[in-house]
Amino acid sequence: MSTLFLRTLREDPADAELPGHKLLVRAGYIRRVAPGIYTWLPLGMQVLAKVENIVREEMVRIGSQEVKFPALLPREPYDATNRWTEYGDNLFRLKDRKDADMLLGPTHEEMFCLTVKDMYSSYKDLPLALFQIQNKYRDEARPRAGILRGREFIMKDSYSFDVDSAGLQKAYDAHREAYIRIFDRLGFEYVIVKADSGAMGGSASEEFLAVSPHGEDTFVRDDSGYAANVEAVEVPQAPEMAVTAGPAHVEPTPDTPTIDTLVAALNKDHPRADGRDWTAADTLKNVIVMLVHPDGTREPLAVGLPGDREVDTKRLEAKVAPAEVEAFEEKDFAAYPMLAKGYIGPGALGESTSSHIRYLLDPSVAIGSAWVTGADEHGHHVIDLVHGRDFTADGTIQAAEIREGDASPTGHGTLKLARGIEMGHIFQLGTKYAEALGLKVLDEHGKLVTVTMGSYGVGVTRAVGAIAEDNLDDAGLIWPRNVAPADVHVVATGKDEEVFVKAEEIVRELESAGVEVLFDDRRKVSPGVKFKDSELIGVPTILVVGKGLADGVVELKDRRSGERRDIPLAEVVAEVTAEIAQPARTL
Repeated sequence: MSTLFLRTLREDPADAELPGHKLLVRAGYIRRVAPGIYTWLPLGMQVLAKVENIVREEMVRIGSQEVKFPALLPREPYDATNRWTEYGDNLFRLKDRKDADMLLGPTHEEMFCLTVKDMYSSYKDLPLALFQIQNKYRDEARPRAGILRGREFIMKDSYSFDVDSAGLQKAYDAHREAYIRIFDRLGFEYVIVKADSGAMGGSASEEFLAVSPHGEDTFVRDDSGYAANVEAVEVPQAPEMAVTAGPAHVEPTPDTPTIDTLVAALNKDHPRADGRDWTAADTLKNVIVMLVHPDGTREPLAVGLPGDREVDTKRLEAKVAPAEVEAFEEKDFAAYPMLAKGYIGPGALGESTSSHIRYLLDPSVAIGSAWVTGADEHGHHVIDLVHGRDFTADGTIQAAEIREGDASPTGHGTLKLARGIEMGHIFQLGTKYAEALGLKVLDEHGKLVTVTMGSYGVGVTRAVGAIAEDNLDDAGLIWPRNVAPADVHVVATGKDEEVFVKAEEIVRELESAGVEVLFDDRRKVSPGVKFKDSELIGVPTILVVGKGLADGVVELKDRRSGERRDIPLAEVVAEVTAEIAQPARTL
């Protein structure tokens, strides 16, 4: 450590938000260059290399072969798949000196597809699996959480190529098992959830989420083992009901533009015949949003849902991708005078109405159910408006918020909500990209068939951040041994030259036994600072060489448990190697 390029910090960096992010900076693993862009320092490189190697080993284990594409790419392949447009502002675009459009690769489906097309033409060449570990670039609107959501990051992306869906399923299953082994080895709690394929397309996808209160993704699970990202939760269609409500009738409801004011007015001026109070769940809320398509086209969309629920923007965006969702503003209302803001009802909505605004209902709105909703006239609502009798919609959409305690789609109890960090995502892409780029091979009958693909990603730099968030305490980081920058942190304390001589001798013996050592040999640093740094840096085993030498012992400390014990000098190598051989942390 006397020559290591390292400077630890005692104070949290001002720009860091999460505990693990703060400690990665304070312990000298990374340094910020710009929002979402980080320099990796020597200790960080050690951890990063170990994460990469774990990923690489498991990919090779299932027969995937490593390649590496450039990060700087031409526009044309991304035009062919329409992703030059679909990526919108997330894409880093530039021009070369000849004015040709280029981009910094956000992901490499196109490159893999074209390379296989260039080299293979027969079913005999397949199945094939290729992977790379490469820098990716996405111009995140809100980079945050350090290396968890950066604009430059390292990802392992791999792709399988097969002649049919049966081959794709086999490749998908192999990658899924490889991912389980990867995340088991990385040392943080994770869950596999059903995911929405979104703009990537394909028939099926799953996410591997690191369980963390700081995660940006919300997922659900029930007691049966079902787990899904909230975007992928499929609320069942409510069964059709017998109509019991009388004719719909419009009533004056002045100054009730919100659900709360409406419910209060209903209970005051229009009490229910059955004697119970009106609630927000009796109202039908109609929310208008503006969809912005990648080519800049703007399209309004109306979502109808029970008034006690909100539209979940992430769920909605997953269903309308690659379009982005923006608020429906005053200028938009001006362009649609038939919409009475605060009093919008189904009568003004739908592709067949004068507004031509597509109208989609939450599946909980059953045919035959009666609602209080806007009458399309300021200060008025309609009561007992029945779905299927008095109004219809253009379809359904899964966009309402999911709540703790909602009934599970599996029928097994209720849903529990938790948060996680997306660490891996696997897709059954099918033929989307192969069709766009003309990737075909001759089958066994001599007929051209489109290759079917799978896509599989792991966030490598993100994994380092997720491990840090799940392995820390008030004093610093606590690396799982598989990815720690060293096996043991040897700390020489005191001013006696004999301490340093003996410590160096122990270090040589450990290294000869194949142990990776971080040696704090600094002579002008106090023992207190050295101890603080050893806890901050987080190597799983700490060996203190100091005053115990007089008794022929050194102190061995377990960084995670805090347990300390003295061991005789003659047994140091045996004890340390035995410590290193202990089973990995059980989650």
